Amino acid sequence: MKAHDGMYIDGAWRPPAGRDTIEVVNPADEQVIGEVPAGTALDVDTAVTAARRALAGWAATPPAERAARLAALRDVLVARKDEIAATVTAELGSPLKFSEAVHAGAPIAVAGSYAELAGTYAFEEKVGNSVVYQEPIGVVGAITPWNYPLHQIVAKVAPALAAGCTLVLKPAEDTPLVAQLFAEAVDQAGVPAGVFNLVTGLGPVAGQALAEHEGVDMVSFTGSTAVGRRIGAAAGAAVKRVALELGGKSANVILPGADLAKAVNVGVANVMSNSGQTCSAWTRMLVHRGQYDEAVALAAAAAAKYGDRIGPVVNARQQQRVRGYIEQGVAEGARLVAGGPEAPRERGYYVSPTVFADVTPEMTVAQEEIFGPVLTILRYEDEDDALRIANGTVYGLAGAVWAGQEAEAVAFARRMETGQVDINGGRFNPLAPFGGYKQSGVGRELGAHGLTEYLQTKSLQF
Repeated sequence: MKAHDGMYIDGAWRPPAGRDTIEVVNPADEQVIGEVPAGTALDVDTAVTAARRALAGWAATPPAERAARLAALRDVLVARKDEIAATVTAELGSPLKFSEAVHAGAPIAVAGSYAELAGTYAFEEKVGNSVVYQEPIGVVGAITPWNYPLHQIVAKVAPALAAGCTLVLKPAEDTPLVAQLFAEAVDQAGVPAGVFNLVTGLGPVAGQALAEHEGVDMVSFTGSTAVGRRIGAAAGAAVKRVALELGGKSANVILPGADLAKAVNVGVANVMSNSGQTCSAWTRMLVHRGQYDEAVALAAAAAAKYGDRIGPVVNARQQQRVRGYIEQGVAEGARLVAGGPEAPRERGYYVSPTVFADVTPEMTVAQEEIFGPVLTILRYEDEDDALRIANGTVYGLAGAVWAGQEAEAVAFARRMETGQVDINGGRFNPLAPFGGYKQSGVGRELGAHGLTEYLQTKSLQF
């Protein structure tokens, strides 16, 4: 799509307050494919003012009508699915088939789930001699990342709209084009002016202004734990609601008796998907010492098949970051069995699919989020040792457990300190709550739990 040179505020595309722009670069060939305005604090203020002005009307809109607008939005996204996929492929570098299935498909599913939920959710209930109401939190500042650009937008905007909130969205500067496309879709769906507003810009400028704005009642942020801390501090100083979906270092625990080949192959695919740029990726594979060598061989063979199948990472800075982690892994004594730090192509921000063996829990590559196509394989002695390793990071976002018996996997998963666990390859569920323990965040997204993040409770006694 052709980039807009303005901000979507109060139902129209409006000129930005400043003249600075942000170039959008295709990471596959390093070519500039467009530019968008670099929003300022003044742009944010204009957008928040519009959202506050629209709040009373949207909050009073019957849930059935809000559901109808969300259904219309889903239908527009369906109609523009090919354009969405092509846009994400151009600005993120994702292979087109993956963009079609995931980057376009997942947001459509999530939008549809909230269209249904908005019409069925119990916004009031009788409790003894009280009536308890669930009311919108108010104006939401949504700050989204580049790795799943449209999915993360919809995962915030759809429940907020269903709840009766109004929003200002600040998307990641690397992937603003699909955010502009989404703003067009909101307009096409007939969402009233001011209910949704878009300000493109840099995080330290537009993002910070949005997080600190006194007219914003809640900040919902997805990104790194370091930035999440700063946003949480700013929100805390103003005593406003905050939802944070942050980093991860998820464990893929393969217990004796599991289908080893399936568990390893699915685990490798999970890490390589989206070029490893997935906060919930199972980047630590835990294997019993008796099966360790076989698992390493299987993982190395599986990773070798991804050389020409994954796209680049998002930008040069991320490429250097991931390659630096690979070099550090080698320096700390981990054994490369696939890939390495050398760039596989002369052009584009590519990183080789990489697998480390002989990784110990204290190594940097086993503790820190790399956010690239890098898998670490650790050995364990028994289930207690596996649990200690699985829980032995500051993160707790996701994970997986494989076992011969489902009950065995469930028993282990219940002891993991993490927000979501897939059992024997369980499928993605857009209605299941997603979010983390520990430094992986605060709050939940998706489904009814995601909707409640944007609601506040009032009770009347009779």
